[in-house]
Amino acid sequence: MSKVVLICARGGSKGLPGKNLKALRGIPLIVRAIRQAQNIERIDRVIVSTDCREIVRVARDAGADVPFIRPPELARDDSPEWGVWRHAIVHLKEVERTPLDVLMVVPTTAPLRSKEDLESCLDEYEKGQADVVVTVTDAHRNPYFNQVQIGTDGLANLAVQPKRPVTRRQDAPSVYDLTTVAYVVDPEFVMVKDGIFEGHVRTVFVPKDRALDIDTHLDFKIAELCLSN
Repeated sequence: MSKVVLICARGGSKGLPGKNLKALRGIPLIVRAIRQAQNIERIDRVIVSTDCREIVRVARDAGADVPFIRPPELARDDSPEWGVWRHAIVHLKEVERTPLDVLMVVPTTAPLRSKEDLESCLDEYEKGQADVVVTVTDAHRNPYFNQVQIGTDGLANLAVQPKRPVTRRQDAPSVYDLTTVAYVVDPEFVMVKDGIFEGHVRTVFVPKDRALDIDTHLDFKIAELCLSN
C-alpha cells in the first residue's frame, strides 16, 4: 500500500507573515513538518506543495520532494485546501503515474505533535471503515453551554440549544476542537467529494499540549514557550 505525505506550504500568510519559513527554536516550520513525516517508517514519500521558490529550496534541502509548483489559483488566501490536495493527487496519479493508496496531510502549523500522533492516525485509517481520519482535542468552549450567536436583533442566544437546560459545562454534550496535527485520506474520496464531512470520518485524540495550531504571533510565542520547557 503506497503512502505519501503531503505538506501544503504557500508563500503568503496574513496572520503570521512568512509563517512556513519562520524558525521555531532555530528550525523553520516547514522543516519541522518534513522531519516529522520522514520519521514515519511506513511513509514512502514526502512531498511539498508550494508556490514559493524559497520554500522549494528549503524543502528540498530538508529531503522532501517538490514535484510541481502550485498554481496561483490555489495559492490565494481564500483557496480551499481541498483543492490543493486534489491538485497533488492528480499530479501523482495522472502525471507521474505513481501508485497512491493513502494520502497523509501534515500541516506545518502543528509543530508540537509527536511521532505517536502521526502513527495513531495511520493506525486508525488502516482499521478500515473511514474515508478520512482527523485529529481532535478538548474544546475550549461548548456550543451547548458557553458559545453564543447574536441575532439580527442584537440579542445573544446559545449557539446550539440543548434538549434540556445545562447549568454546568460538565453536563453539556461533549464536543471537540478539530486540530491541524494531521489528516489521513483516501485519495479517491478526495477526488469525488468536496469536503471532509461528506464521508465517514474517524478521529484520533491529541492532548492540548501537542495540538497547538500556529496562526498568529501569539500562537508562535506559545509554541516557543512550550518547547523551551
